[in-house]
Amino acid sequence: MKTNRPVFAAVEPALVPFITQREGEGAAPDNLVILQHSTGPRLYYQDEDPRDRDLRGVLLARCSFNPVDSQGRPTGKPLWKMMHPYRQIMCMQAMRCQVCQQPARTPLGYLFLAGPADHDPMQPTMLTNQPPVCVKHARAATRLCPHLAGRPMVFLATGFPLYGVHGTLYGLGTDGVKVIDQPEAPLPFRHPNLPTFLASQLVRKLTSFRVVDLDEALQQLTVFSAQSPAR
Repeated sequence: MKTNRPVFAAVEPALVPFITQREGEGAAPDNLVILQHSTGPRLYYQDEDPRDRDLRGVLLARCSFNPVDSQGRPTGKPLWKMMHPYRQIMCMQAMRCQVCQQPARTPLGYLFLAGPADHDPMQPTMLTNQPPVCVKHARAATRLCPHLAGRPMVFLATGFPLYGVHGTLYGLGTDGVKVIDQPEAPLPFRHPNLPTFLASQLVRKLTSFRVVDLDEALQQLTVFSAQSPAR
């Protein structure tokens, strides 16, 4: 699993993003094998069950879980530079806030954060492995992540299809299954290497978005909510 992709670092012990991996949560025994499938070689766990794959059949990296506290939150010392594979994938799949795991939808779209040099404003799309943030935690999240350097790029997105996965490519060596590559770029779905790929992060492609000032965006959302009729 990649360990160099930034996640939010806490300024207070009580606020630890849900997706952050904790000390004591480690890669589970993989038991990986490559077997012949009707479509060609395919990576499997020897003791695989349906929960080990996503809806597209991509094999997902296993990681252990620490006990949770009375609020249902993960426990253990945060490993700030690491995302827990399951929690990252769950938040990205369901579009939940990476800090509190609650629904992140706003009346104007979804808020995504990126570092000041992560995106070329001239490009019409952007790939991100960072799940969205909710309105409640958006401002705190910009303070918690050193990768944002105090100057985050904030995207208010209305188009964000699933794109692919980050992870590790496996192949067969003289001693059995071995790591072939850990590509920096995510593999898009339907890539020919996906059958022997172990995914640790889900990636979305922002296709319709505005780069906004966070304070202005939050002010707009506050005004919009105040003007919207109560349901």
